[in-house]
Amino acid sequence: MSAGIVNLSTSTFDEQVQSSQKPILVDFWAEWCGPCLKVAPILAEIAAENADQLTIAKVNVDDNPELAQRFNVMSIPTMLVFNGGEVSKRIVGSRGKSNLLEELDEFLASTH
Repeated sequence: MSAGIVNLSTSTFDEQVQSSQKPILVDFWAEWCGPCLKVAPILAEIAAENADQLTIAKVNVDDNPELAQRFNVMSIPTMLVFNGGEVSKRIVGSRGKSNLLEELDEFLASTH
């Protein structure tokens, strides 16, 4: 897994998400999901470029089906942005980098 990306499981999810001092994007994915594999390197880039403002985490739905069920993840990839421990945004489906950054704009302080 890329540097800057946290792997979450049922046992670590609540503690990591609740204790995060910054917004945390959780990518619900699976190894067999083509669009998930397509978005993974984009998320790695965003994680590296915005590490001071945003945490990127991944949950494998095959290994943690109860988390997918808990957050009503019906299709993958689904990305949930948690802010202060609460779901602030839901992004369903693969996105290009510019589109994804647009979706995350409210959580990223402008660097311009």
